[in-house]
Amino acid sequence: MNTLTMYQVDAFTTELFRGNPAAVLVLDDWLPDETMQNIAAENNLAETAFVKRTSNGWDLRWFTPVYEVNFCGHATLASSHVLLNELGEKGELVFETKVGTLLVNKTQSGYKLDFPSFRPEPVTDLLPALKDITALAKIVAFQNFENVFIELENEQAVIDFIPDLPKITDLAPFGLVITGKGNEHDFVSRYFLPHAGIPEDPVTGSIHSTLVPYWAAKLGKNHLSAFQRSKRGGHLLCELADDRVLITGSAVTFMKAEIYLP
Repeated sequence: MNTLTMYQVDAFTTELFRGNPAAVLVLDDWLPDETMQNIAAENNLAETAFVKRTSNGWDLRWFTPVYEVNFCGHATLASSHVLLNELGEKGELVFETKVGTLLVNKTQSGYKLDFPSFRPEPVTDLLPALKDITALAKIVAFQNFENVFIELENEQAVIDFIPDLPKITDLAPFGLVITGKGNEHDFVSRYFLPHAGIPEDPVTGSIHSTLVPYWAAKLGKNHLSAFQRSKRGGHLLCELADDRVLITGSAVTFMKAEIYLP
């Protein structure tokens, strides 16, 4: 029997039971893909992260309960928290991923994530479906390589939004992000990815790689405060720096466990 250590971390929060929980396993070598997928399905969290040391840093992969994803922010934050806070790693972390190199540094304000910027792109083919989902006569819509985004009229509209999950599932392979200008924060958002086993993601770092350049252009400022308006909620301090998006957030360890594999 193979015994592995697994951590569960609440990301983008300073309090337990808030933010977004992610599981993290630091491996000597990759497990078979099927095994990693089975672990993620067993955890039934939005993401389970698998980290492996390389000669230059770390390789990082993320799995939802259903499939491996190309990009995940909160599980990157959770992995960084485990490496720096639980396992005693020092200095800047360099992660190689499917979306390129991600950098993480621990600061007095939390963990600063250095992500690529995915600028908003026009969306046309999905507009009829989006209008049906939002029940709006007019919407502001844009997309990146994995999600479609809708700007609603204000923060209250984001809070009050009731997702029609079967219709959102029909957008697959895209997820749906709704966003609006915030009251206490520059902007707020919510994120739905039901086809990946995530009806609503509590806090999502990756979507801010597009939300930040969008709101930076709209508000005329490069430093932004963001809040994800899920039930658990999470705060992200964001900065647009040329072709990179910098996101600072905190994390808290909930659990350290042993898992047993055949």
